[in-house]
Amino acid sequence: MDTNEMLFTIFKPVLYLIIFMIVITIIGAGLRILYINTKYKNLKYKAASGNGLLKTISNTDNYGEYLTFTSLEKLQGDNKILSNVYIPKEDGTTTEIDLIMLNKSGIYVFESKNYSGWIFGDEKNKNWTQSLNRGTKNRFYNPIWQNKAHINALMKLLRDIDSNYFYSYIVFSERCELKKVSVTSSNVHIVKRNALLSKLKKDINGRKNVLSDSQITRIYEVLKSHSLADKAVKEKHIENIKSKL
Repeated sequence: MDTNEMLFTIFKPVLYLIIFMIVITIIGAGLRILYINTKYKNLKYKAASGNGLLKTISNTDNYGEYLTFTSLEKLQGDNKILSNVYIPKEDGTTTEIDLIMLNKSGIYVFESKNYSGWIFGDEKNKNWTQSLNRGTKNRFYNPIWQNKAHINALMKLLRDIDSNYFYSYIVFSERCELKKVSVTSSNVHIVKRNALLSKLKKDINGRKNVLSDSQITRIYEVLKSHSLADKAVKEKHIENIKSKL
């Protein structure tokens, strides 16, 4: 027996064990993915957004919306939640709203910003700043203005609903720090996602009921017809955004 044959004979059990462990790991990972995907398909977010598991976890924005959606689900009461609602505008384009929650106390409109780093911004300024490590700074459009445009489109669609019944919430990731953010409007709220649930509970408890069950049902049906947009609507929306950049 030469040296190579001798080494193979000695290490053959180890080699088989390694192969066995690799196969078990692959099977385990496959079963884990199958379990997660099956569980995800049964979530309300999947039905509300139409986003598959891969599209949700591979996209930072989608994942942020998913986490915010699951936070809203924890609120007590008969709330109705919609995701990715495309509201038509007067110029023929659409505005996409991340999340809307209908509650007897009003219509809650959420803009999700799944950002990390330090956040600087003022309600009066067009652009805000995200400051990351090593001095990297990114500017982004004022999310308060962005959500105000969403609410304006909603109010035109729901003309019979009092404008005072709409509330704007800008939800940032808990991975960021709201270093210096200034807000003056009483119906605008900036909050980190891990504090959203407690913030909403407090706000809802401090507000009067202004919408009846029948109104909520009617509003939900109207908005639902603008959710789960087809590919053509989404592509046109993206093209309109790019044309404005």
